[in-house]
Amino acid sequence: MPTEQRQQERRRLLLDAAFDVLGTHGLHAVTVRGMCEATRLNPRYFYESFTDLDALLVATYDRAAETVFALMVAAVEALPPEATTADRTFAGIDTFVRHVTADPRRARVLVVEGLGNEALSRRRYEAMQLLASVVAQDTIGPDGSPTAIVQAASYLVVGGVNELLMAWIDGHLLTPVPQLIEHVSILIDAVGSAAETHHPS
Repeated sequence: MPTEQRQQERRRLLLDAAFDVLGTHGLHAVTVRGMCEATRLNPRYFYESFTDLDALLVATYDRAAETVFALMVAAVEALPPEATTADRTFAGIDTFVRHVTADPRRARVLVVEGLGNEALSRRRYEAMQLLASVVAQDTIGPDGSPTAIVQAASYLVVGGVNELLMAWIDGHLLTPVPQLIEHVSILIDAVGSAAETHHPS
């Protein structure tokens, strides 16, 4: 196996181990020593791929986020041309909720554990900003950019769904996933309708 391929494989093993431990046991359980033991790699191989533990945590989050984001984009692109803004927004959020709730580890990595680490928290915030901007771009104002209220609505939807999932993960909401998605749909429609009835500001 070529050297570069071996390095990529070691990096993958470390990311897999971090995802499993972070998603199962939480942030406190992810250590350099623990990751090396889980992958049977010498610590020097850890630092071959990551400068420090924060770099591994961020890379783990990024990989999970890139996967779900690609699924969301595919779901939106699969809609018919006559689909409305609300249809596209819901397709993306619906895909996100189904993907995250299908594996408890995804939920913890993407939604929960980022709150306990500065680097992860910053990356999580950046991802939410990106997602909100994508949602907002679907409704453009006279100047070629999203109106102020559409921007506000996009942050409300993305942040609200995130907080809703945190409550569901923590057991504060006992709603079955299909019903949870139905509720999200109703709320997204309400926010979208309210934004569309106002003139650009």
